[in-house]
Amino acid sequence: MRMPESIINQLFQPHETQDFNALCLDLFRFQYKNNTSYRQFVDFLGKHPNQIHSYRDIPFLPISFFKTQQITTGRFVPEVVFTSSGTTESVTSQHFVKSKNLYVQSFMAGFNSFFGSPEDFVILALLPSYLEREGSSLVLMADELIRKSNHPESGFFLHDYQRLSVILDELKTAGKPTMLLGVTFALLDLAEQFPIDFPELMVMETGGMKGKRKEMVRDELHQQLKAGFGVGQIYSEYGMTELLSQAYSTGEGIFRTPSWMKVLIRDTNDPLTLLPENQSGGINVIDLANVYSCAFIETQDLGKSYADGSFEVLGRFDNSDVRGCNLMVV
Repeated sequence: MRMPESIINQLFQPHETQDFNALCLDLFRFQYKNNTSYRQFVDFLGKHPNQIHSYRDIPFLPISFFKTQQITTGRFVPEVVFTSSGTTESVTSQHFVKSKNLYVQSFMAGFNSFFGSPEDFVILALLPSYLEREGSSLVLMADELIRKSNHPESGFFLHDYQRLSVILDELKTAGKPTMLLGVTFALLDLAEQFPIDFPELMVMETGGMKGKRKEMVRDELHQQLKAGFGVGQIYSEYGMTELLSQAYSTGEGIFRTPSWMKVLIRDTNDPLTLLPENQSGGINVIDLANVYSCAFIETQDLGKSYADGSFEVLGRFDNSDVRGCNLMVV
């Protein structure tokens, strides 16, 4: 079995199916051996590593375990602990991250593969609900992208929509490539209060009404944002506290993953059974960057995958907490 350093050195490269499968199997065996919670879960299912020959055979850990247990592979003092958003009554997830740099490597490699270098953009982050609490992985990601941007206009915004509106107007006039990354309710507020016709603007919603507004179907949401910003498409980010990687949609709610991440769909009535493409079910995520937690996560999102590896997010299980990942439904 290869050591984690060997796995990490290969992570952020393009992977053929055979290579991806080999990495999954290596990481599964490493985590089965060194992650007590995951090993107990796999044993409870009656699975044995010798029975696992494909990434499709690997058991996926329910995401709720991150709320009740410390999901770590090996013993270490975390460099950062990410916490999920939630209501004051709900129990939040905690992701104990051994290496902050590994997270930075993951989201930077993912961003670069989809959009190019952050230096090419002015990056504006409208993330009020995230900035007002500790432990947000999204804030850390946005902060790093802003610093890499090297444009003086790049930065965070809380509730000063008027100032942000002025900056957007100046950037439009100057013709500077601009990305506006925002939590959904804040983007809607900005679009309604200070509409602008900025066709070149890249608007990326990260999901989440945070109880500030009523939930909306994705088509309605995107139509309102398109009208408010004068753009032809809305980009989306799919990520969560329990993952170190993100998937992105460049429009129409169709997400794609970087090469070290994969989405599979499970039967909602039989969570150990994976469904073929074009069928709706629960979303399982393989995130190989989760080397020191768990790379095989059973989420509480509903979705559908396609033959080209893309997927849609269709909603959430009814009994799930409303959280910060992409919650839009079709």
